[in-house]
Amino acid sequence: MTITFITGANKGLGLETARRLAEHGHTVLVGARNEEAGRAAAESVGGRFVQIDVTDDDSVARAAADVQQHEGSLDVLINNAGIAGTMGEADDLTGAAVLRVLDVNVVGAVRTTRAFLPLLEASADPVVVNVSSGMGSLDLTHDPSRPESHVVAPAYTSSKAALTMLTTQHAKAFPGIRINAADPGYTATDLNANSGFQTVTEGTDAIVQLATEGPGHGSGRFVDRHGETTWG
Repeated sequence: MTITFITGANKGLGLETARRLAEHGHTVLVGARNEEAGRAAAESVGGRFVQIDVTDDDSVARAAADVQQHEGSLDVLINNAGIAGTMGEADDLTGAAVLRVLDVNVVGAVRTTRAFLPLLEASADPVVVNVSSGMGSLDLTHDPSRPESHVVAPAYTSSKAALTMLTTQHAKAFPGIRINAADPGYTATDLNANSGFQTVTEGTDAIVQLATEGPGHGSGRFVDRHGETTWG
């Protein structure tokens, strides 16, 4: 049975991903910072709760040790935890605000991937899915026909551009692991005050595809619900 760990899985895209992958027969490990919310989410999908704060090295290490103790290996790691940060004009942005977003959205993925690497290497088909965004694409944010071009969110967009690049670099660094980035698209979640036009099910299509596609597929890709896409 495929063992899958999802960060930020107590709500939104993370919770829906957990629900769908449990239906696919995965053993789902629901990672969340808040214990009460995480346990409730895990119970709702038939998964197991693992407490993790991706901004805390010790918390991430404890989560990896927990999975080592209970499951012994990991097949799929989904780096989903993320925050939006400050929205609006760039002159309102502070260095501290940017660092906070980067710490969750980018450095959090680095911490978690590194800590879970030995568990992934114990899998016959290890997979990492980084939940990025078209908001980090230069092409999409310059295309007036796309909703990504109408949002001002300097910290969030920069973090997602960095996460996609991190994906391509990790794919080169770890050729034995299939590492890809998913673009959920403009999905109604707490992150955007539920303003997105897609449902969370539609928003998790690319994540679920990458988590279930099996051996033989490429690494270092950027995928949305319609298939592989360019990033630039």
